Amino acid sequence: MSGSKRVVVGLSGGVDSAVSAWLLKQQGHDVVGIFMKNWEDDDEDAYCSSRQDFLDAASVADVIGIEIEHVNFAAEYRDRVFAEFLREYQAGRTPNPDVLCNAEIKFKAFLDHAMRLGAEKIATGHYARVRERDGRVELLKGLDETKDQSYFLHRLTQAQLARTLFPVGELCKTEVRRIAAEIGLPNAKKKDSTGICFIGERPFREFLNRYIQKEPGPIRDERGRVIGQHQGLSFYTLGQRQGLGIGGVKARGAQRGGGEHAPWFVARKDLEHNTLWVVQGHDHPWLQSLALDAGDASWTAGTPPDPGAYGAKTRYRQADAPCTLAGGANGAFHLDFSDPQWAVTPGQSAVLYDGEVCLGGGVIGTAAGS
Repeated sequence: MSGSKRVVVGLSGGVDSAVSAWLLKQQGHDVVGIFMKNWEDDDEDAYCSSRQDFLDAASVADVIGIEIEHVNFAAEYRDRVFAEFLREYQAGRTPNPDVLCNAEIKFKAFLDHAMRLGAEKIATGHYARVRERDGRVELLKGLDETKDQSYFLHRLTQAQLARTLFPVGELCKTEVRRIAAEIGLPNAKKKDSTGICFIGERPFREFLNRYIQKEPGPIRDERGRVIGQHQGLSFYTLGQRQGLGIGGVKARGAQRGGGEHAPWFVARKDLEHNTLWVVQGHDHPWLQSLALDAGDASWTAGTPPDPGAYGAKTRYRQADAPCTLAGGANGAFHLDFSDPQWAVTPGQSAVLYDGEVCLGGGVIGTAAGS
């Protein structure tokens, strides 16, 4: 068939990458599957699903009629993603390893490997799209807004985007599952994986405990009163509500039914004094920010967008928030928001959008209050 290419698909064992491979095969491409193993510190652990995931990926390849290769990127992952992840946590920030994994492993180490196999393109099961326009490749949101994953892909470069296909980016998740069932894929009903690949479904604090030393310190409320003890600032993130161990604390002499029964949230982390500051109520001013500064910017076009009005996400599952961009040179930029943003978290990604086009973004450094 004219236009057919050798495409190497990252098969994760999940339904999205499986349907991606099938769609490409239907289009007449020479499709090869690769299963990426990115973590091997605790293969025997009850929480590690990589063996089952590989079996699922292999049975998918069998049904579709393509070859599958098992490739170990664990060393690259540990050096390029996990080491950075730990550094950020120890510095009191909350990194997003999925963003780093896409930039360093799935679209770098995996892409390089696929090119050695003679691939013209790689494909993954991400809900996103690419479009060529005016000699450039644009990264677009997936058509299923509830599943769009462009946020995690915002660090991809022109060279990476030009070689990438996202076959399910044009589809809704319900349609993907329908196709999987129709063609008899063994993982058609497999639930979506959640959490970070190397942590899986395990309790997060338990995992971090292995790598980061506990340094307990005071938990203080906005008036400066000590109301509990934290286990170490690395184990908490801004906006966190669960696991603070202060559920029963309320103001002395408070009336029942008043705001004093509102839940507590992590609002600030003071590394210098090893103090965790908490506030009551989701809408407390300390949790609201009207501006942020970000660094380590990466723009999909290769150059920063012009200053002006855009939409931005400061966390994955949120609607684009209207904002104004200033700066952009030297890898740093500033965003001013029309409405206060909740729990803007240093270490997370601020990602910029122009409608359905993902422009790129950077790592949040500081946020300014409402």
